[in-house]
Amino acid sequence: MPPVFAHGRLRLYLLGLLDEAPRHGYEVIRLLEERFQGLYAPSAGTVYPRLAKLEAEGLVTYATEGGRKVYSITEAGRAELADRRGELADLELEIRESVSELAAEIRADVRGAAGDLRREMRAEASATATPVEDASWAAAKEELRKAKHEWKEQARRAKDESRRAREEAQQARRQAKEAQERAREEVQRIAAQFQEQFAKSGGMLGSLAGAWLGGGSAGAGSGGSAAGAANATSATASSAAASGSDWAEDLAPTADPARDLDRLLDRFRDDVRDAARDHGVSPAQLAEARAHLAAAAARVTGTLRA
Repeated sequence: MPPVFAHGRLRLYLLGLLDEAPRHGYEVIRLLEERFQGLYAPSAGTVYPRLAKLEAEGLVTYATEGGRKVYSITEAGRAELADRRGELADLELEIRESVSELAAEIRADVRGAAGDLRREMRAEASATATPVEDASWAAAKEELRKAKHEWKEQARRAKDESRRAREEAQQARRQAKEAQERAREEVQRIAAQFQEQFAKSGGMLGSLAGAWLGGGSAGAGSGGSAAGAANATSATASSAAASGSDWAEDLAPTADPARDLDRLLDRFRDDVRDAARDHGVSPAQLAEARAHLAAAAARVTGTLRA
């Protein structure tokens, strides 16, 4: 008889059982026996060492309840199980096929035993020349009938389980393929959206610069603060130039300049917002900031349009 589990497959199936619910070792053995319809039951010497190895690998853990170790799957175990969902579906199919093979062997054994029984009874009848069917003959026929009925039922159940396993495996493959297609379409959509937004960013920055410049002129006309803001701008620009060489140096460049620019703009926005939140903003500081932003926008957009 071929082995029920190929090398390493019982380990995967144990992870699948523990993903359903926490279980102790005896319960795992009983579940395996049920899923093989009583045709196969692993020994404790088969199951417990594998549970201990999974625990040593960090894929399962256990808690002691009532003197028994109750095993549960860990996040690492779920991650491995998620990576091997397709393989687990194939394993379910193989189990159904193993049940079918075991049932076929039982049918062959039953047929052989029935043939031997018939031959023995015929020989006995010939030797005694007694055509009358006694109680032992009737009992033997009844046992034979029950055995034939049992293997027919096992064959039918094994066939149904095999069909369901094939359908589940096909459905799992379809779902995985659909998920990959959706992910690919989503990545393409985001990439196209980003490219479109970046293509428009130059015009948006230019418009923002014009709005800030216009607001700064109005403030100068009413309060006369634009000249002071311009002087502060000049003083601050020199210190900014001195420290600009190491600004955002933790942002490692990628192979996509457009993406790198977008990350720099995000860092710039976050730095300004953090400073405003931590220290507050006065009207004079707002006017000075507007002048700085207008100058920066004009220089950046000019560089991008060159």
